[in-house]
Amino acid sequence: MIYSMTGFAVATKELEQGALNLELRSVNHRYLDIQLRLPEELRLLEPALREIIVKGVGRGKVDCRLSFNPSSNAPQALQLNTNLMKQLADLNLEVTAALPSAGSLSAADVLRWPGMLGGDFISAESLRDTCITLLQSALHELNLTRSREGEKLKALLLERIEKMEQMVTGVTPRLPEIMATYREKLGGRLQEALINLEGERIRQEFALFAAKIDVDEELTRLSTHLVETKRTLDRGGAVGKRLDFLMQELNREANTLGSKSVDAGVSRVAMELKVLIEQMREQIQNIE
Repeated sequence: MIYSMTGFAVATKELEQGALNLELRSVNHRYLDIQLRLPEELRLLEPALREIIVKGVGRGKVDCRLSFNPSSNAPQALQLNTNLMKQLADLNLEVTAALPSAGSLSAADVLRWPGMLGGDFISAESLRDTCITLLQSALHELNLTRSREGEKLKALLLERIEKMEQMVTGVTPRLPEIMATYREKLGGRLQEALINLEGERIRQEFALFAAKIDVDEELTRLSTHLVETKRTLDRGGAVGKRLDFLMQELNREANTLGSKSVDAGVSRVAMELKVLIEQMREQIQNIE
């Protein structure tokens, strides 16, 4: 399966106290970059949630947002977090001892402290299993989206590979004709050079002929790289980096083919190959 690095998924769980909402977004990136945005009360769950995402996504920038919306009908039995209040009191004594001019915490400051009123949010531990299940559900949906997009990208790449193979196959049978035409032109130049007894020019023309006329090796390598690209797509998995490398190799051979060409048709093929390779490279940037 080929996966795109672009995807989106949402999962919601209705509880007696309110609704848990989880949103996942992913875009292309050089490596796996996970951004978790959680309510302060659920921050303790970050390592477990991050581990699940690492197992489900190989590469890309993943943004995970988890929020809790309390129900208006939920009982509001507010309770002070006595442990947290004691910690604040101890810290307040230390600060005022070190800085006598500093003001003490007021009752309003304490009540506004995150997590102080235990009734306004259920504990992270009680929501652990629910949050994990919610993330797994969203991650499954995200990967389904990424796989569908990946299959579309694969189809586009295979379509361009087929066009490139047709171009390469079309040029190969013409090589003898191209060589004969160039040999005839070269013969005329050599005859002129012999008349003028220009030995250096004869050597130059032969060197030019040897360097330019043989593009069979480039065509063979182009065919080999195209076969390997198809094999990589069929294998699936996290193949984005390998495909990008193959595009570099294809582009190198297309450039060499164009620079060595002595035929307008071959030069045109080399240019069209480069256009298709660039189109493929843009699509591959979104593949995991």
